[in-house]
Amino acid sequence: MHDLHACARRSIWLPIFAGLCASLVSIGLARFAYTPLIPSLIQAHWFSASDVVYLGAANLVGYLIGALIGRPLAQRTSNTTALRLMMVAVTLAFFACGFPLSVAWFFGWRLLSGVAGGAIMVLVAATVLPHVPAARRGLASGAIFLGIGLGIAGSGTLVPPLLRLGLQQTWFGLGLLALVLTAASWLAWPHGAQQEPAPPAHAPLPTPAGVYLLFAQYAFMAAGLVPAMVFLVDYVARGLGDGPQVGAMIWVMYGLGSIIGPVTYGYLADKLGARASIRLVLVVQALAVGLLPFASSFTALALLAVILGSFPPGIVPLALARVHELLPDHHQQQLAWSRATVSFATFQALSGFAYSALFNSSGGDHGLLFMIAAGAIVVALMLELGTLQLNRRPFATVPTHTLTATGLAK
Repeated sequence: MHDLHACARRSIWLPIFAGLCASLVSIGLARFAYTPLIPSLIQAHWFSASDVVYLGAANLVGYLIGALIGRPLAQRTSNTTALRLMMVAVTLAFFACGFPLSVAWFFGWRLLSGVAGGAIMVLVAATVLPHVPAARRGLASGAIFLGIGLGIAGSGTLVPPLLRLGLQQTWFGLGLLALVLTAASWLAWPHGAQQEPAPPAHAPLPTPAGVYLLFAQYAFMAAGLVPAMVFLVDYVARGLGDGPQVGAMIWVMYGLGSIIGPVTYGYLADKLGARASIRLVLVVQALAVGLLPFASSFTALALLAVILGSFPPGIVPLALARVHELLPDHHQQQLAWSRATVSFATFQALSGFAYSALFNSSGGDHGLLFMIAAGAIVVALMLELGTLQLNRRPFATVPTHTLTATGLAK
């Protein structure tokens, strides 16, 4: 009997391990390892400062594309096959980025790594969680998205020593790590993972108005997290003149926050409910981003970095929990989560290019970007307060053609 229980535990945790590896490689490393590389890419004259920030936005555009094509790709193959392909794509992109042949070459590979991240975000929970007992799905969800935080922290600790070997060797080192994680998780994915089912053509879906407000709110959260995510190290290293070593140390603190975030936010959702937790988190984040331009001491920067780092990976399980609160049906939850990810990715990509353009036109004014980000988080908070009224209304049955027009259904 003991052996059966041990076997069951292993069978549960293997898919969770695969999901963690996928989020670690495709988002934790593919997106966030780029941030501590920005000063070195400029100083090594691989690309100009203006090109580097736009190349950072390429990953965000790819994320949007991946969020849109993830489900169709899974329908043509299977969830497991699609996830494996995306991890291979990220691994190839790391090695390709070691060759700065041109801006277009680099942009294309950064775009592809973003596509993989978006597709994995849409598919990974739907692939892993059905194989986990209901009582453990909250913990499993936090463990999967913990991969994002581990990737952020890993990029902050791995990139500086790799850079001592050279910029090209840094990209190759990240590629080797992605290759090892892809291989380690290859056989850990659920054997019985089915093709992603297509939504029914004419079935009505009961949808509370709060779901649409969550889409809008999640979009403004995305706009609010981009500046710190992309420019924090550059702000410390070049904006404050503290140098790349201090910038890397602050990024490690950001990574520490990103490890704490999913577990802490998940615990808040369990204790306070997802809606109350979102309100609390948004208040804290708005204050942290707003204070960033006024922080100059290492202690203040480190504390703010921990708080800011908790936000990008932490809001994922929090928003997913909110979807589950609003929609009881599993199929509706999957559909809504896919649309929420697209909403997030759209604003993330648009704001990535907008912040890049503003950064260049303002002569590199980091403080302006952070204040705009704080404003976006305040808007998200105001939308959350608006849900207090809308969520008191009874659920309305909305025809599928209406949902198609608004973006909930395909």
